[in-house]
Amino acid sequence: MNEKIILVVEDNPDDEILMLRAIRKNHIANEVIIAHDGVEALDYLFGTGKFAERDLSIMPQLIILDLKLPKISGLEVLEKLRSNETTKLIPVVVLTTSTEQQDVVKSYNLGANSYVQKPVDFNEFIEATRQLGLFWLLMNKTPSAL
Repeated sequence: MNEKIILVVEDNPDDEILMLRAIRKNHIANEVIIAHDGVEALDYLFGTGKFAERDLSIMPQLIILDLKLPKISGLEVLEKLRSNETTKLIPVVVLTTSTEQQDVVKSYNLGANSYVQKPVDFNEFIEATRQLGLFWLLMNKTPSAL
């Protein structure tokens, strides 16, 4: 598969707009799927709920995951991803406002590939998005099954 899909799991509409704007501004042409809560993210990844008809042979190349989500937390999403053979190797970048050391430790213990605190400044957010895209979508090598 040539196109690399990015799954953004973000419940805050302002942060969603900011993320999409930063992706466009950085000329990241990948398809972006937005999940607005943990349940929607898991439904997309496992082809359940409103995504029951989704082609499960096409998985995201990167998941950008907020921790503070309704219904199911980002940490619970991460735990379910890592316990499933189909999703356990998908790179997951936790992008959150949390500065709590326990969230950092839990994220890495559950298999996060990276933990990034959301920059408040728009230009810093754009730069962080550029660097994430550059590394995770262009430089990082993933198993061919992804």
